[in-house]
Amino acid sequence: MATPSAPRPRTSTRDPEQLRVRLAAWIDGWLPGASVTDLTVPQSNGMSSDTVLFDLRHADGSVQPCVLRRAPDPADPAGFTVFPGYDMERQYRCMELVAAHTKAPVPRLLRLETDPEPLGTAAILMERVDGRVPPDVMPYTYSGNWLHEATDAERAELEHASVALLAELHTVPVAEAAFLQPDQGDGRSTLRRHVDAQRAYYAWVVDGNPASPLIERAFARLEQLWPSEEGETVLSWGDARIGNVIYQGFTPAAVLDWEMADLGPRELDLGWFVFLHRFFQDLTVAFGQPGLPGFLDRDRVTAQYAEASGHTPTDLEFYTLYAALRHAVVMLRIGHRQIHFGEAQLPEEPDRLILHRDALAAMVEGRYWS
Repeated sequence: MATPSAPRPRTSTRDPEQLRVRLAAWIDGWLPGASVTDLTVPQSNGMSSDTVLFDLRHADGSVQPCVLRRAPDPADPAGFTVFPGYDMERQYRCMELVAAHTKAPVPRLLRLETDPEPLGTAAILMERVDGRVPPDVMPYTYSGNWLHEATDAERAELEHASVALLAELHTVPVAEAAFLQPDQGDGRSTLRRHVDAQRAYYAWVVDGNPASPLIERAFARLEQLWPSEEGETVLSWGDARIGNVIYQGFTPAAVLDWEMADLGPRELDLGWFVFLHRFFQDLTVAFGQPGLPGFLDRDRVTAQYAEASGHTPTDLEFYTLYAALRHAVVMLRIGHRQIHFGEAQLPEEPDRLILHRDALAAMVEGRYWS
């Protein structure tokens, strides 16, 4: 994610025209006579996988709006991926589970391609859902976009529906999502495995780069705040935020982006949901705008989730800190990516690559939410 005043960081080095040719050949292999028209690559959201929009024109003349979500090409060193791996089949299976077991809306899945040969990498083809997405760049907390210009009542409607959506996602039978975190027989809880995986991701990000003193302090503080009762394990959406939802009016019409899905306590998603709004809100205030200070309030969201799910969330200080820590690791990698592409220079203090470093430091010191 970029700062509101900066050019958007590069997200892909791949040629859209070359993709159009490969996409048309791939589709012709399983849907003869169909063609690809109006291919576009949106620029407003997403910093990892490629998202491509196009119309699929069938042999009978009918047109089907589609979305192709494609993993980065691991063979392209210029791509400089955000994450070390992208499992498209894992994402596809999560969406299948949500569609089969919940009332949460997901795009209609059309095809999973695990062979990297046809499209250059694995990909998911989905039917495109009409609607609006709260933007990342410029953030939806900035004046001028549809959500900022909505009424308080309309934003309250969106907030309430989005929290209910989160509770609904958590009703997926966890046994059917066991593939997300296979039990290794070591006695670790799903939360402990999740945090251990984040430590491994951080180690990958700083391999060959300076360590982040702030992130390491945050990991240490996390241990001090560890929940005495970790609670029920659910399917965790991972990147649980309103920027990954398509809305029709102010009602969720499609849940997007499952690349961070995992197993863990409900509060993993809830903490991320609350913190990611605060990330945008804090940036907006820092750039001299009021933003949306009353929107997605932590206490209100927690109460709404309890009402929708029957589960009273606990240990939100831990989970919001963990969300800020996780996002800091992502921001550190994106900072290294900007440096790689010549869009930024390595600062003397590596923590300066973390846009929300002041907020994270305040959480570590226990003064952010006071």
